[in-house]
Amino acid sequence: MITTLVCLAFPALLIYAAWHDLTTMTIPNWVSILLVAAFVPAAAASGLSMPEVGLHLAAGAVALLICAALFYLNVFGGGDAKVIAAASLWMGAAGSGHFVMGTAVAGGLLALLLIVVRRMKLSSSKAWATRLLSPTEGAPYAVAIAAGALFAAPYSPLLAAGLAGSAA
Repeated sequence: MITTLVCLAFPALLIYAAWHDLTTMTIPNWVSILLVAAFVPAAAASGLSMPEVGLHLAAGAVALLICAALFYLNVFGGGDAKVIAAASLWMGAAGSGHFVMGTAVAGGLLALLLIVVRRMKLSSSKAWATRLLSPTEGAPYAVAIAAGALFAAPYSPLLAAGLAGSAA
């Protein structure tokens, strides 16, 4: 029960990041900080062994290095890089492949949707929707990151323990 409650921080924070990115094209730093901070009690509550915790830390560190390089190359924003690294910490080595694949597929679908909607020349009175519909704006990639992470959650030993706790 405690594991499930602590693990609920993961989807809640990712959904908030997606919503905030969709409406403002930014992701607050505190979202990534809370994701990292919530990992500690979640790992303890789920009973992860020290080697398993090490694999989760390694997955997060590798993601942070790769994402920092991609940010430096202007592939995506700093908020995206931080959220991917924080989510990778929760995924561990076991869930990282599914997370990357889920995020890539969701990102492709998001890009396709934005291309179609932007070509329809729609307009809106809402500033966030106008920004989203503008062909000169980027994509709110936290939407794809959240979708990929939620897709991959059952493959993460940590999140699988949280899901198992809710089934009991």
